[in-house]
Amino acid sequence: MFSGEEELKSTRDRILDIALDLFTEKGFDKTSLREIADELGFSKAAIYYHFASKDEILMALHMRLHEFGYRAMDRFGRTPANLEAWADLFDELIDEIFANRKIILMHQRNSAAFEGLHHTTEHDDDHHDIEAVFREALADPAVPLRDRVRLTSAVGAIMGGLVLSGDMLNDVPSAQLADLLRDAVHDLLGGRTAKPAGRAGARAGRLTPPG
Repeated sequence: MFSGEEELKSTRDRILDIALDLFTEKGFDKTSLREIADELGFSKAAIYYHFASKDEILMALHMRLHEFGYRAMDRFGRTPANLEAWADLFDELIDEIFANRKIILMHQRNSAAFEGLHHTTEHDDDHHDIEAVFREALADPAVPLRDRVRLTSAVGAIMGGLVLSGDMLNDVPSAQLADLLRDAVHDLLGGRTAKPAGRAGARAGRLTPPG
């Protein structure tokens, strides 16, 4: 049985999960709070108990994605820039990308709504903060230039994977696409052997591509 706090969190998460599906399938602008409530078997007033507006639901979904960005930023900021250490971090980051694949797709399909959201929130600098962490680490003159170029290229490949994991390769299973992206990143790092799909691939393998 849920405690009162756990039940509130569970209901809030259910609202977000249904909204994620509807925003992905129909679009943010074409989805109403009434539709979200109907899918859950709630009244519209029950939605308002948890979220003041549809924009607030969108922001909550936005923050689900940003949570893993913050974690990545923290890990990279604390880890010296070298091929071996960052290769392990890249593996973890790829895992998280595909664990959040559905949210990434929703972002891509509702880019205009998110642009408007950024203009009315305090989160405009998030991407700049993440870029600053990478820029500082990759500008370190103590890191050999060859390694800096490889690490920079690997970061670019992963950012490309964020895009490709949405609509462009939506028909490719998450586990397969994660393994292929991991292989490409390891190739860029100089042929470092990719880890078998145990730790990373197993987690991605439980995912299905978004519909």
